[in-house]
Amino acid sequence: MKNDLMMIGEIAEFFGVSRKAIRLYEKKGILKPVKVDAQNGYRYYSAAQVQQLNAVLELKSLGFSLEEIKSVLAGGVRKEGLSDMLQKKRQAWLEAMENARFKAECLDNILGNLRSSRTADHMKEMTDEERAWLLVKMVCVEDVRAQKALSEALWL
Repeated sequence: MKNDLMMIGEIAEFFGVSRKAIRLYEKKGILKPVKVDAQNGYRYYSAAQVQQLNAVLELKSLGFSLEEIKSVLAGGVRKEGLSDMLQKKRQAWLEAMENARFKAECLDNILGNLRSSRTADHMKEMTDEERAWLLVKMVCVEDVRAQKALSEALWL
């Protein structure tokens, strides 16, 4: 550290990001060093900038683009706009979770098919064509969501 400033390598290591990433944030106008040594080109950052980098990385991990982050940090977004952005990201994460649940259900169905298959015990002895047909039978299960919706509709 030099005069309570951190070098780019120090903050990169602290946050577990590359120097290249921090330079990209600088290039995009998101995080400018408080000082650049004219002789060696070393970049120095203040404690406030370290906090700003923390905010950048947190927003990035939540799915915000660098342009969105730049706009938020520069004060270009009002409270209502930020609220809308956060709601959209939240909705996107909820949809991703639903998609992950659907894929887990599909895998559960395939696992069930595999467990109940007597012929799967002999996959090594099968021809490529026989193995392919067995896998098609196990993997190509009907759409779980459609099955559930149809089942619910029939029981209403």
